[in-house]
Amino acid sequence: MARTRVWRKEVLEKEDFPMSAVSDYLQENDTLVWADLCLPDQDDLNQLADELGLDPLAVEDALEHHERPKIDRYPSHLFVTTYGMSTNAENELRLSRVSAFVLPRALVTVRGPDFDIEPVVRAWDDNPDLLEFGPKALLYGLLDVVVDGHLSCLQEIDDRVEDAEDRLFDQQPRSGHDIQRQTYMLRRQMTGIRKVVLPMRDVADTLIRHADPAHPTELTERLRDLHDHVVRTNEWNDGLRDTVATMFDVGLSLANANLNQVVRKLSGWAAIIAVPTAVTGFYGQNVPYPGSGTMWGFLVSTVVTIALAIGVYAIFKRKGWL
Repeated sequence: MARTRVWRKEVLEKEDFPMSAVSDYLQENDTLVWADLCLPDQDDLNQLADELGLDPLAVEDALEHHERPKIDRYPSHLFVTTYGMSTNAENELRLSRVSAFVLPRALVTVRGPDFDIEPVVRAWDDNPDLLEFGPKALLYGLLDVVVDGHLSCLQEIDDRVEDAEDRLFDQQPRSGHDIQRQTYMLRRQMTGIRKVVLPMRDVADTLIRHADPAHPTELTERLRDLHDHVVRTNEWNDGLRDTVATMFDVGLSLANANLNQVVRKLSGWAAIIAVPTAVTGFYGQNVPYPGSGTMWGFLVSTVVTIALAIGVYAIFKRKGWL
């Protein structure tokens, strides 16, 4: 599956034309071309690479599935790899890879079917004035949508972290395991997010570094804003990771505190039971006692046993042991 577009003087002229016409449009001086390949095979991408002069190493990276986000400069083009981010109904983290070749007057994107390109196209259509800056404006629109997706995903996870924090101190002993499991899954997601958002700082830094500081343009300001969003994403993710790590430790501490409380209660009840056991054991040694063999002696011993048990219970209750 492939999509194509061509703009002439910042105005959309044609779209969904054959890929073979891309090089023809690039021979014209006032055009800007976009070509999108969804899940291409090796032959299709090699054919386009030969037609546009793409570096073989960049083409190989575009087909790899485990590349980290990065930006590489080649003699004829830039190569950028990044990942879209979202969560599904089960709150599982989903990453969708997209790569881009930035040529002097063209942008070629290579992606999988799980990366939705429509928000990127709408971003380009909503900001046609940026197209005067060429393919870097198209690249900015792509990265802006990707980073906004990172922020939206982090917002969802932030809400889940707050919910877990509220449940942490309201948990019942039977739900402690669920809280620990949820915290552990959040911690894993934070680690996965960090592998995506941390390298994006290098991508944003490179784009800012190659902008002309002496002649700032609107695109330069947009790239700086993109850089700020990337920095915010990293700081937000690091803050959430610290919060989740603290929650994990607090959860373990609360579990230990609950265990200590249970042991203390059991010890208190054992002490209470030990009092009548001691009294009845003493009188069970065939030692005569006042009232032995009489009803009133039995009643007295019973009252003494109950009174001692109640007294020990009251002492433990006042100390908060029960």
